[in-house]
Formats: sequence, structure tokens, C-alpha cells
Amino acid sequence: MIRQRVRIRFCKHGDLRLIGHRDLMRCMERLFRRAGLKLGMSQGFHPKPRMTFPLALAVGIEGTDEVMELELAEPYTAEELLRRITRQTVPGLAFTSVEVLPAGSKKARVGSVSYSVPIRMPYGQRLAERIDRLTAGSSCMIQRTRGRAPVDLRRCLEKLTFSEGVLTMRLKTESSGSASPREVLAVLGIDEVERHGVHLTRTAVKIQTQ
Repeated sequence: MIRQRVRIRFCKHGDLRLIGHRDLMRCMERLFRRAGLKLGMSQGFHPKPRMTFPLALAVGIEGTDEVMELELAEPYTAEELLRRITRQTVPGLAFTSVEVLPAGSKKARVGSVSYSVPIRMPYGQRLAERIDRLTAGSSCMIQRTRGRAPVDLRRCLEKLTFSEGVLTMRLKTESSGSASPREVLAVLGIDEVERHGVHLTRTAVKIQTQ
């Protein structure tokens, strides 16, 4: 039995940012079938395509460098796969690269993610001072609801800058718990920016090399 695993990079933008992760998975499955790909399937009474997303993208956030992995039951070159799926794509979804993974390679694990969000006045007036206070501290515990364990934002935060009206951040992903970009906005006191027509963009998903 042939089992070829590939890693696909794609962008999710425009109105497509408003659909949830399960809807995106169904969209991908239909797209791959239209492209004529023979997909690797799970076992059991309800077989499903073997595709994984290392880190789902929250509703309302655009992604310019998203990652998914797919198992195929026939061998394809990266160039052929990219050509086939690009022909079948939908508005708001663009495929940027395909990588054929070596046999036996482990599933992708995310090391860090980066985000950007444009900040308008008056939110930007004292934002630099708030960033300095946050990054100067040794810890910043975030209390959560619905039984979720608290997380130390400062431990997760690798980078946080504000320049030329754009807030950028890089967050580590850890098994012990990771912070979300919206939690960063809340700590900075600007979590209401999305209600004023501004949206976040996930600009990079970095895969761990080991």
C-alpha cells in the first residue's frame, strides 16, 4: 500500500476567515477530490481522509502561511500536486507550496506562531508603554474560564513590538499551555479593536525541526 505524506502551505483570507476549522476541513476534502487525488483514508466504519492541521486557525483571523499535512494513496510530485489543487481552489484560499515528506517522518509540531494587527488611534497612543511594562516583567499570569488552566503569557511571548501602526507578536506553543493573540490584546487593553473593523493576521507558523 502506497502512503505518501505531503506538507502543504496555504493562505486563508477574505471572507473565508469567517468559517470555522471543521468547515475548512470539509472544504479541503472536497477540493482534493475535485483535483482527482487518491487520498489515504482512516480505518473503521466511517473512513476519513488522513489530513492534519498542526494548529487550527481561530475564526475571524486571516492566515498567510498556514500548514496542513495530507496522506495520499498514490505517488505525486510536489509540482503536480500544487498545480492540481491550485486549479480547484476557492476564493479566499491560495496554496503557496507543497513538500513531499520522507518516509517515516514525524507529524509536524508547531514551535511558534506570529501575528500582526493594525492599531488605529487612539489605541496606539500609550501602547508602547504598555508593551514595555509587559515585556519587562518576569511573568504575567492569565486566568481563564471554563475550567481551563491559567497560563503565563510572559513565558509564551517571544516577541512583541509596535511600529508604524502595526502590532506584531510571536508566541511559543508549549504542551503545558500557550497563549492566544487575543489574550495578548486583552492584557494590553486593546481587545476591542476587532469590534471596530480590525482583524488579526497569522503571518507565520514555524515548525519544530526536531
